[in-house]
Amino acid sequence: MQINTGIKDQEYDLLSVLYHTLQSCEILGKYEEDARAANDYELVRFFQELQEADRKRASQTKQLLLQRAE
Repeated sequence: MQINTGIKDQEYDLLSVLYHTLQSCEILGKYEEDARAANDYELVRFFQELQEADRKRASQTKQLLLQRAE
């Protein structure tokens, strides 16, 4: 991958994980809104839990990227 982008494979992989994790978090927010509109609070909690896991994953990924940027 480095040949095409100038970025190390590991950095590219981390950037991809971060992008897709944040995208997932955004989509889950929409799903949570749908569940809330349907008064399905079991699904609201489920989607909130998934979002929290994504936020944690995004934070960990960001830290790894920052460490490698030094």
